[in-house]
Amino acid sequence: MFNLTQHFRHSDGVWPLTLVLAYILTTYIGGWLLMAQPGFILPVIGILACGHGMVIAAYLIHDCGHNALFKKTEYNTRLGKTLNWLTGGCYGTYEDLRYKHMRHHVDNADPISFDYRAWLKAHPRTEKAIFALEWCYFPAVDIVMHAMLIIAPFTTIGNRDHRGRSLAVIAVRTLLLVALAYWSLKAVLLYAVAYLLMLTVLRFFDAYQHNYEILVNLNDPDAVFPYKGNREYEENNTYSNLISRRWPVLNLLVLNFCYHNAHHTKPTMPWYKLPALHKELYGNNYTRTVGLKGQLKSYHRNRLAGIYAETYGQVEVPEALQDGKAVPVYGLSFLTAF
Repeated sequence: MFNLTQHFRHSDGVWPLTLVLAYILTTYIGGWLLMAQPGFILPVIGILACGHGMVIAAYLIHDCGHNALFKKTEYNTRLGKTLNWLTGGCYGTYEDLRYKHMRHHVDNADPISFDYRAWLKAHPRTEKAIFALEWCYFPAVDIVMHAMLIIAPFTTIGNRDHRGRSLAVIAVRTLLLVALAYWSLKAVLLYAVAYLLMLTVLRFFDAYQHNYEILVNLNDPDAVFPYKGNREYEENNTYSNLISRRWPVLNLLVLNFCYHNAHHTKPTMPWYKLPALHKELYGNNYTRTVGLKGQLKSYHRNRLAGIYAETYGQVEVPEALQDGKAVPVYGLSFLTAF
């Protein structure tokens, strides 16, 4: 008799994965249908549904990258690649995405190959536009990063061998958008809003999870990482940015990605087991946990300073957040694989 559980890393993983995939499909497809409706209320609900479906899909890709769902890497890869099409990260390869994120864990740093900060300084007109858009809470830096994901194979920082693949992906997604626009131009325009919502959520929850250095050496085989494999440094420079301590169920809004210390302690632990692991590790000790209120206050006050920030500064993030002085760090999404 076929036993489905034998393929899962954890025997209790069948229902959690079934439910989260059902949620992703329902919100994504339902969101598109609602965005095409006349009026205002239903399309707004559609934007929120579609955007949140993509947020959950992105965090499930993160679990796939850690092989946290299935025993075989092959199965995690298949699911991750499929979800990557839904989130728009498919312009880069899933393998590159996973490689970059594994480097983040192993090297205890944020290695990148494209330094948008240097690029902005070299293009002052674009820099001014980025600052203006970010002042309006528009995730302009992340748009730049995703645009670079599309054109990277045609630049010096990308892999020339991926040019054919990139052109095929661009063609397929363009044809799909044209077909959807023929069905409902309104839905396509509102999808862009939903996508911006996803980018904003992902970067907000990335912004205060680490106090790592950003190093432009992702593809440098001779790169030196001063804190590579240093578990003490990793723990002391990682923060769990929970949506709520009092009502943990709210942390499911980001698929428990906010239990970040627990995740770094056991990276192959799936999303639905992280709250229990967090409680086991820390109990009621919140020294590695930062509150949502402080994050929102700091993000609001320092959203422009975050454009050029490379670390939060040599301060403890919880204290800086309480004072509203913690600076967010942009451009580190695991969906941009360079």
